[in-house]
Amino acid sequence: MKNRRKFIKSIGATLASTALLPLGISAFENESNKFDTELIDELLGIDVTNDTDFWAWVQQSYTSSTGFINLNNGGVSPQPRQVQEAFKRYNDLSNEAPSYYMWRTLKKDLDGVKEKLASLAGVSPDEIAINRNTTEALDTIINGLSLNKGDEIVLSKYDYPNMKSVWKMREKRDGIVLKWIDFPVPCEDEDLLVKRFTDQFTSKTKIVHITHLINWTGQILPARKIADAAHNREIEVLVDGAHSFAHIDYTIPDLGCDYYGTSLHKWLCAPFGTGLLYVKKDKIAKLWPSFPNDEPGGDVISKFENLGTRSVPAEVAIGQAINFHLAIGAKRKQERLHELKNYWISKVEKLPGIRIYTSKDPKFSGALATAGIEGIEGDELAGRLQREYQIHVTNIQVEQVNGVRITPHVYTRFEDLDRLVTAFEEMTQK
Repeated sequence: MKNRRKFIKSIGATLASTALLPLGISAFENESNKFDTELIDELLGIDVTNDTDFWAWVQQSYTSSTGFINLNNGGVSPQPRQVQEAFKRYNDLSNEAPSYYMWRTLKKDLDGVKEKLASLAGVSPDEIAINRNTTEALDTIINGLSLNKGDEIVLSKYDYPNMKSVWKMREKRDGIVLKWIDFPVPCEDEDLLVKRFTDQFTSKTKIVHITHLINWTGQILPARKIADAAHNREIEVLVDGAHSFAHIDYTIPDLGCDYYGTSLHKWLCAPFGTGLLYVKKDKIAKLWPSFPNDEPGGDVISKFENLGTRSVPAEVAIGQAINFHLAIGAKRKQERLHELKNYWISKVEKLPGIRIYTSKDPKFSGALATAGIEGIEGDELAGRLQREYQIHVTNIQVEQVNGVRITPHVYTRFEDLDRLVTAFEEMTQK
């Protein structure tokens, strides 16, 4: 135990030191590479599942508010202290001479960031573009596809509103046909989920849009099975990975998709306004960019990075977020998040009037879950949790779901969830 504690302290020290490497030395050379190859391999060989010291180190790495309990980590996640310090360092230097330090010095490190991010995603750096969020990534794909009047798109009523809106715009503009599927909430039947999608496939279907982990309820869809069925019909596959990337342990090729987008400021805990666009190599040339460069029909992924002035300090600091994620370990992180979710659900699911909209099975959910109380609207429930119990959540009222979304993160303590349980107990008794 003593050696383990000493080792955990060394991780924190190494992460902190790599955040302050001299500019002009890539954030992915020298000491940071030593961290990747030695410390991460050693840590992943240690069982810290129930190690309070390890999870205390994780929790203390965040600068969480003491005014209330934040259980709304789904929309945007806080950055660990190491990421904040890296971003501040890069941002402060950029302000000394922006055009020199930001564009000539820091920008050189972005190739290293992309290599590290591509490795995490399991793809080639030539297939990913760093952008600002999932909405930007998926809008680029949806607007960039060559579709004709009568072409059919299969998607879900539970997809993210921004994505539904851009598809509806294309429907009005180009005359494509949107075919919406529905399914039970929650659903623990993979075959049924796949069938709901495949039942809508016809010879006119061009794209299937899959939200891997649904933001409303935390439902995980069997993306690979749906993708395989689609490809058997020569239908292309777009995956919204906003809530699954760095939350669920997988790589992009595991999903079998052609196009993918995610937000790195969610579960990876990278700086705000950082995202990832993935386009399969053989699909790049035919996809039109939203902000074209000199070769909008080219076959290089950089054509999707022509965004004008952007926050290079934030993008370079993505590397430190990846280091922190790897130090925890993707599998271990998913297991911890699922444990936190099941902890509070198991204590409230049998209370009178409680409705749980999320499965406890790790095959169908992660950290994110939604619960409601009979007779209380979701917005009222969220307001009461904030006012009476100082618990911050978000209300969910969509389709058949009426409640609040509870989203813990790796820094969440079990005693925080105990306060949530107490709140549900008291509100169901009134």
